[in-house]
Amino acid sequence: MSFQKFATASVLVLFLLLSVNAQASDARLFIKLGNKLFANQQYELAIKEYLRVSPNNSEEYARAVYNIGVCYYELWRTDDAIEYYHRAVELKRGRYPAASFALGVALDEENRFAEARVAYKQALKASTGKHGPALFRLGLLFANEGKREEAAKLFRKALEQPGQHLASSHNNLGVMLAQMGQLNAAETEFVRALGEPGAELQEATHNLKLCRSLLATANHLSDMDELRVSMNWHGGN
Repeated sequence: MSFQKFATASVLVLFLLLSVNAQASDARLFIKLGNKLFANQQYELAIKEYLRVSPNNSEEYARAVYNIGVCYYELWRTDDAIEYYHRAVELKRGRYPAASFALGVALDEENRFAEARVAYKQALKASTGKHGPALFRLGLLFANEGKREEAAKLFRKALEQPGQHLASSHNNLGVMLAQMGQLNAAETEFVRALGEPGAELQEATHNLKLCRSLLATANHLSDMDELRVSMNWHGGN
């Protein structure tokens, strides 16, 4: 190759590198701007910023698609959110735990439980089984189906992972144990639920009181229906 051709080729390579770096920088800027708008609950404007991210930037583009899904979810446009969560997972070839989990939650809320279960399991696979919230939500699905032993196993696994789901996982494990007749173990879990930092679970307070009442009065099993499962990790009524 002549020196002139070599120099021309070098300039072209440099130009391409600079173009790619510029696109990546722009993509990060658009995501940053979108995130600021999202934090201010300006979801429609945030979507416009995320849409500016080029598909040529695969990593940033997948993030932008996922973020658009989150915006639609906050706008109560759940079907659109599901579509974008699906796209984000596909763009990352299934290796996007946050998107898979968000997809599961959205499907769950649409009563598409079989699909939600698949999404939660995908989140677990993508995180090598270390996704506490996905384990928690899978536990809820099994609990709602009356599969107490399977649910209890999932809540126990959820407790092995850090996060805000711990208090609710203790509470729900306690409910499963109580329903299986293991009241002493259930009492321990309700106490642990209330002992978690920042825990204000009315369910756990109610369940602990009921559990101790059952232990003191020869296990009135008819009262088991009064036990309360925590549906999320924010307490609730």
